[in-house]
Amino acid sequence: MKKILIVEGNLKEENQSFTEGGIKTHTESLKDSISYFTNDLEIDVVNPSSDKNISEVAKGLEKFDGMIWGGSSLNIYNDTVEIRRQIEFMRSCQNKIKKILAICWGLQVAATVAGGQVKRCMTGSHRGIAHDIEINSNGLQHPIYKNKNETFNTPAFNFDEVVKLPKNSILLASNPINKVMGVNFKSGVSDIWGIQYHPEITYDKMISLIHFRKDRLLNNKAFVDEQEINNHVSMIAEENKKSNKDLRMRELENWLNYLLK
Repeated sequence: MKKILIVEGNLKEENQSFTEGGIKTHTESLKDSISYFTNDLEIDVVNPSSDKNISEVAKGLEKFDGMIWGGSSLNIYNDTVEIRRQIEFMRSCQNKIKKILAICWGLQVAATVAGGQVKRCMTGSHRGIAHDIEINSNGLQHPIYKNKNETFNTPAFNFDEVVKLPKNSILLASNPINKVMGVNFKSGVSDIWGIQYHPEITYDKMISLIHFRKDRLLNNKAFVDEQEINNHVSMIAEENKKSNKDLRMRELENWLNYLLK
């Protein structure tokens, strides 16, 4: 049986608040989505920011056939102890794990370690949904987008973006907000498939996150007022009615097929 590592990007305090608010953590959502496609995996979970045994985990990374590094509310340009711990753990992973799926925050950490750069996005943000992602000619040839519509909308939640790609990266997909929405690059021993959105998370959860983070989003001026939030949530709900679960999660399915072959 193949063995994978899931890396939780959020701090334990954020996850505790999710649990108290009745919202699944990103790792829980990811496990649910993986189980939709296969139960033929042994899964370990680690949180580099808070796990006291993280250095011991890093020593044994060769036992994993692959890794999925998920989302977080952190900003990588904030130089905190917790973020530095995640960066160092990603560096260890890129030296020891061959197949990596880097989702949202995971992409930002992976790109930073491999020589890229992440900054605050100057052209907007994704607040529960990303519109009009276009797969380019390279992406159409890449297995991550096998059987994916050439242009699509998808769940997403990010205010930062990769502004400088690691050397020898292959850009796969973009949209009007973020140039880097899908990318493939090599670093160390790793073949990294990176996406700046969340095929593993439902629109319903994104709506719950918007309501859960309402005060934070208003304070950060992500929304003008509660009426704008309500209108935005209604738009996502309408998109959810049109969404196809298998199409939404196609990138995850394709990576799992790559892992299991």
